[in-house]
Amino acid sequence: MTHARVPDTLWFTRCPVPTATGVAADRGWLAGEFAADGIAVRSLQDAEPGADRATHFTHALPGLFREGGNVPALWARSRGERTRLVGLTWIEERQAVLVAPGSPVRGAAALRGLRLAVPRHSVPIDFWRAMALRGFEGVLASAGYGLADAVLVDVPADGYEGQWAGELAALRRGEVDAVYVKGALAVEAARRAGAEVAVELDELPDPAHRVNNGTPRPLTVHQDLLDERPDLVDRFLSVLLRAADWAAGEPDEVARILGAETGAGAEGVAGAYRPGT
Repeated sequence: MTHARVPDTLWFTRCPVPTATGVAADRGWLAGEFAADGIAVRSLQDAEPGADRATHFTHALPGLFREGGNVPALWARSRGERTRLVGLTWIEERQAVLVAPGSPVRGAAALRGLRLAVPRHSVPIDFWRAMALRGFEGVLASAGYGLADAVLVDVPADGYEGQWAGELAALRRGEVDAVYVKGALAVEAARRAGAEVAVELDELPDPAHRVNNGTPRPLTVHQDLLDERPDLVDRFLSVLLRAADWAAGEPDEVARILGAETGAGAEGVAGAYRPGT
């Protein structure tokens, strides 16, 4: 087999969530795998200020591996971007529906007829909005209902500091009855807001009702790299599999890595991610 030229750099990017890429990067395994080839392995998140970080969403950077939410991946592919799916992961990450303190709402069926917060961000790919819509859709479907059985309330989310801050502020003001959240930062946001959990999506028995932006989470690579150097793609994926196997036996180290990756404290990490999921 005749290989195409060796690239100077392989790029990777990941969302601030549990990823094999984040684990492998923390361990130094990605850089180590390709060092002898003279190939630098760089994180898009740590690139110089002038780097086009928008490629995390657009997938337009040749040589880019991305492990992150599927809403931007589907958006990029729908626009004709040369990105290809090479893997999927599934990690339960504490999806929940929150209600105001003292609310009697509990269970999926109780969302029928309620005002559900749907955030609106001034960004090209509003994956936050997509997550909320899909989260509520899954919960309602688990009780035999659909989005048409509730009231969707647009909540302007710009200008707030912190994830879900706009929606939780609307909940506090009494403008909505329920907010969808997920992940480690959601655990911390709920505690700060004093919100209560009405539905734990992780406890819904049908996995189809938990499908969302990060479940499953896609691993994609630029088509050019896949076409020109499939051997490098194979090696990159092998490192990620190694990282996943290592993580299964190192819960304390994984918790440390997740804290760094998500920006959440120990309470948020412990409340969102359970060993074995």
